[in-house]
Amino acid sequence: MKNKEQKLFYILGAFFIANAILAEFIGVKIFSLENTLGITPFNFSFFGIENLSLNLSAGVLLWPVVFIMTDIINEYFGRRGVRFLTFTAASLIAYAYVMVYFSMGLVPAEFWITRQTTAGSLNMDVAYNAIFGQGLWIIIGSLVAFLIGQLIDVIVFHFIRKRTGPNKIWARATGSTLVSQFIDSFVVLFIAFYIGAGWELNLVLAIGVVNYLYKSLIALFLTPILYILHSIIDKYLGKEISDKLIEEAALSSQ
Repeated sequence: MKNKEQKLFYILGAFFIANAILAEFIGVKIFSLENTLGITPFNFSFFGIENLSLNLSAGVLLWPVVFIMTDIINEYFGRRGVRFLTFTAASLIAYAYVMVYFSMGLVPAEFWITRQTTAGSLNMDVAYNAIFGQGLWIIIGSLVAFLIGQLIDVIVFHFIRKRTGPNKIWARATGSTLVSQFIDSFVVLFIAFYIGAGWELNLVLAIGVVNYLYKSLIALFLTPILYILHSIIDKYLGKEISDKLIEEAALSSQ
């Protein structure tokens, strides 16, 4: 690569796409945050649904990284950079799901099917298909929510930047994440479970609120990391190149 800007875009883009794909696949596991932390489960109540706790997709381990990458890419490469990487990631996620679907149809080798574990005998083929065989509506919901969330994040990011100036990174980064993840939290549930599984609307809304509360806290918690990454990138590029990229990104995204 000829210059530092290209190398930076490549590194940020590769990390963004890798984390987006991984988040989709590990997201099939649902875990209890309270039990993982060894605390008493919360008992939220929203829209008439009681005893809600923080049972979350394992994808929450990686989606915050995607949010941070989105804001950093937005800062230095603008709307076009984020859109390019977002559509690239979505296309690769869809491709990965297609390949997994075909892999599920392969006839397993006999020696591989049964495995003895501490929990007893495990049928590896059944387990493989159960883990990776997400429903079509979940896949569609996840991809649509990802695309909408990312594109809205870009718009809100530069809307806030235009009104607060170039210095308040926390305002545009955190603000854009809070807005985009509010929409993301409900879109994926609405498509996957309200349309796809026939859940009651109040249940979808209640779970969406719980998920959004968690994402909001994480977004606020991760804000200092944006400043750390910003500082590292500025040192790598040099002040002149860094300021030039940021200014060009802002102008091209108006």
